[in-house]
Amino acid sequence: MGAGQMSDLDDYQRRIAAALDRIGQAMARPAPAQGGDELARLTRALETEKAKSQQLDERLRALKSRDGAASQDFEEKVEVLTRQLDVQGLELQRMRKTTIALREQLRALNEATLNGGAEGAAINKALLAELEALRATRASEAAELDEILSELTPLVQEAVENA
Repeated sequence: MGAGQMSDLDDYQRRIAAALDRIGQAMARPAPAQGGDELARLTRALETEKAKSQQLDERLRALKSRDGAASQDFEEKVEVLTRQLDVQGLELQRMRKTTIALREQLRALNEATLNGGAEGAAINKALLAELEALRATRASEAAELDEILSELTPLVQEAVENA
């Protein structure tokens, strides 16, 4: 519910309260000779306004309750997304470190090759760095898939419930 709708309800509520005040003041005044009919009309009008006021109060309570539930749902979604961003951030840092290590190992391997041949240990280090880079990429992709699944799960549940 937007702020405009809430302010409209508040305005209606103030107008109804003012009308009830006017009716109550009119009923408190001494009745003219034909006061019986006027009093009955005012009493009916008062009852009608009271019923309208009660309906508006109930609508306002329902809207506030619904807005509270929507706010809680939004906060839960923000919390889930924040956790997912944290996981992705950690995986991204891991990938950066691994990429730097891989570049360093490849540079060392290239130097060893240019200087007369690469040693088995240098080749092993380069392969291990490459393997770690692949693992980091896979972990990053897994985190991204988790994020996608967390977004799809509520949609699938809603579709199942509506089917």
